[in-house]
Amino acid sequence: MRMRKKTNLSSRMEQCSRVLIEAPEQMKGRWREGFPEYSKIFVELGCGKGTFTAGTAAENPDVLLVAVERVPDAMVMAMEKACQMELSNVRFIDMDAEKIEDVFEDGEIDRIYINFPDPWPKSHDAKHRLTAPGFLRKYADVLTAGGQIHYKTDNDPLFEWSEEKFREENWKITELDRDLHKNGPRGIMTDYEAKFHAQGITINRLVASRTEETKDRKAGPAPRMYQAGIERPYRTSELFRSAEAQAKEENR
Repeated sequence: MRMRKKTNLSSRMEQCSRVLIEAPEQMKGRWREGFPEYSKIFVELGCGKGTFTAGTAAENPDVLLVAVERVPDAMVMAMEKACQMELSNVRFIDMDAEKIEDVFEDGEIDRIYINFPDPWPKSHDAKHRLTAPGFLRKYADVLTAGGQIHYKTDNDPLFEWSEEKFREENWKITELDRDLHKNGPRGIMTDYEAKFHAQGITINRLVASRTEETKDRKAGPAPRMYQAGIERPYRTSELFRSAEAQAKEENR
């Protein structure tokens, strides 16, 4: 059940319209032409409230960061944050991640961020995980040679499953950490990541690079997955809350 839309959503989005790409499919193959002032293009899948988005954009002023979010009620908060910080190198797309190839051409993205995605714990839903083979092959298409995926999750079973899929799909894992903040905060955190860290919950992170051996969609259909269920819930404080739930909580 989707969250009821806020009555002021349209006006709030209109006020931030400068950072919204309303017809992203028209930008396919033209992102670098449309934003020639930026040396690279990073894409964040599922930006939520935008704390990571804004922090990453501010830290990388020479990079265009495109934030993808399928829940407008969550995305508008991220848009407002970017506008309040007067960030010029952020754009937002109201879209599901599975449509990434509809708006980006082959080799058009330099980096993809996937932070704390829905675990889809049931075996028959595994194909919806953002690290499932079907998604990984789409990412391989749109990433440049050597392009990277930066992936974080507090869900240990999901991380182990995802690491296995990256390796099976011939991604080169260049960084892997099962307790990212063990020696103190590292990198830009999402809101939930900061809460988890404060509770002493460990964060998993890996960086995977696309190589010549990485499987893309030309390799054929993604393999079917059997017995792909993962544990849920695994920690009471780590229960997954979707972007809809996050937005609902913030807008009460």
